[in-house]
Amino acid sequence: MRFKVVVNQEQDHPVVHLTDTQTGCTAELFVFGGLLNAFHIPLDGSIFNCVDGFNSVKEAKENITTAFKSAKISPFVCRLQNGQYHYDGQSYTIRKNYLGNHALHGLIYDAVYELGTITETEEAAAITMTHQYQRNDPGYPFSYTISLHWELRPNNHLSVTTSIMHSNSNPIPYADGWHPYFTLGGPVDQYQLQFDADTQLEFDAALIPTGKKIKDERFLQKQSLENIFLDNSFELAPNGKCVLSNQHLQLDVVPDEHYPILQVYTPEHRKSIAIENLSGAPDNFNNGIGLLMLLPNKQYQFKTSYQLTQL
Repeated sequence: MRFKVVVNQEQDHPVVHLTDTQTGCTAELFVFGGLLNAFHIPLDGSIFNCVDGFNSVKEAKENITTAFKSAKISPFVCRLQNGQYHYDGQSYTIRKNYLGNHALHGLIYDAVYELGTITETEEAAAITMTHQYQRNDPGYPFSYTISLHWELRPNNHLSVTTSIMHSNSNPIPYADGWHPYFTLGGPVDQYQLQFDADTQLEFDAALIPTGKKIKDERFLQKQSLENIFLDNSFELAPNGKCVLSNQHLQLDVVPDEHYPILQVYTPEHRKSIAIENLSGAPDNFNNGIGLLMLLPNKQYQFKTSYQLTQL
């Protein structure tokens, strides 16, 4: 069989490898966090990994909140102002992780998923993993089930589909996203970035949207990242994508229509760049920008794809 799935049980939690045996392209997934820890392709006689991940599951468990590398963001994205919001006549305060005054990156970035269906064919390797959120945080007392379907196909094409369903008696507020960091080798100042957006959301000093928008056409064409520092949300055009490149490699990030916000962050170390697909804006439990109200017993899906190409 061309495509293989291997589950390694030797670490703190299982590690899954999806592999194209014809080309050597491999995606490494952690059951801890459900995250993408590595995405390898053969390059010039060696193996190149475009994901800035962890050295082990143990390291991920100890350091996931340091930079939230590859974290799943759910049920709210980025910052939630003062960790508070109002819903259905009640006030709620998140208890989990804060950065300064604001709750950060949701509640399940450190969840451990259960492995489900494994698929191995000539066309794809895939695995599904599931987690049950059980009202662990009193600031979000709404249970839900989240499933991640990771799939590797020919031409170094990796996709992840997130499925959400709940059986609460009423609709629940929700936002979804991912927080991967990518590297093409060398500092990000040597990269070019292009994406299909000409508008960013205005942020205040605490990176909370003000409700205003800013025209920003810098990235409609390839733009060098030299001396450019980003921690911004952009509104993607319908069917828009993001392309990161240097002289040797190109990474295409292609979200579906359910991820209309692109958050881009260049950390101070300049060794990688976070390209985050979001279903709505930061703090949208308060500002309502892209906020979803999930109906009971209805499945919602969000998909993004990654393709790494040697130039």
